[in-house]
Amino acid sequence: MRRFPMVAVRLALAAACISLLPSGYANAADYPTRQPHVIVGYPPGGSTDICARLFSDWLSKRLGQQFIVENRPGAGNNLATDAVAKAPPDGYTILLVNPANTINASLYKHLNFNFLRDIAPVGGFIRVPNVMEVNPEVPAKNVAEFIAYVKANPDKVNVASSGNGTSIHLSGELFKMMTGTKMTHVPYKGSAPMLTDLLGGQVQLTFDNLPSSIGHIKAGKLRALAVTTAQRSDELPDVPTVAETVPGYEASAFFGFGVPAGTPKEIVEILNKEINLALKDPGMIAKLKELGGTPIPGTPEDFGKLVADETAKWEKVVRAADLSIN
Repeated sequence: MRRFPMVAVRLALAAACISLLPSGYANAADYPTRQPHVIVGYPPGGSTDICARLFSDWLSKRLGQQFIVENRPGAGNNLATDAVAKAPPDGYTILLVNPANTINASLYKHLNFNFLRDIAPVGGFIRVPNVMEVNPEVPAKNVAEFIAYVKANPDKVNVASSGNGTSIHLSGELFKMMTGTKMTHVPYKGSAPMLTDLLGGQVQLTFDNLPSSIGHIKAGKLRALAVTTAQRSDELPDVPTVAETVPGYEASAFFGFGVPAGTPKEIVEILNKEINLALKDPGMIAKLKELGGTPIPGTPEDFGKLVADETAKWEKVVRAADLSIN
């Protein structure tokens, strides 16, 4: 009888054991071996896209594979989320998570996915204020003057958003609810086309995420009336908060990564580790500061709690404003 060397027997047994493991687990240590895709639910140019490209570039340099940003706008971010929810849970399809994910859960009556169930949190990387801003042709110089202007011109002011269900949209709805003002909501397919019309005067107001608007504000092309966070922004220290005029008002946007539920824990940990390293890098910190954002390092569980808390918060606003999309 032919005898096999003990080393060969051990290798065969190891291979057999590995073959019984889920494929994602077996390959987790080598991740990534091909190009991952980062799915963004909006067109290029807005805050969501800016953040996706910033962190995708970091991951590309750190992990040796190009992380490709893929823009899939439509249905208020739901097309992108649905695509990721249905993708193989192997770490090669990543969602740029943003406030719309927490809002749409209650805003839309019929979704093909359950975000909290179908998307696993990886990590958050930045939280930013929205900024209440107007075209310079609007005569109001502050929030109080704007409220008076709108009440004197009911339904004649158009408030733009980057799409139904975005934090930009809900920030405006919260403002209307708390001030008793009446304005016409005009949704766009992303921040970039929204800002084009705001700059051109086709719409008068928006509550944009600060990263995509800060350049226009500093250039004097748009007038910032207030930021939506509880505290003023370090990048716009002379701009008051909405709450200084409308007590209790608060809204902000956040961005991070998520993957299909069931993605191997080892891959999630690799991505989370790199995100947290990025948030300690002086160059990255400087870029985030330029965008007016605050880093939000933490574990996947930390990011999951943030997402769950925001989902509960915006559900109350959606119900109070009686908003619904079929």
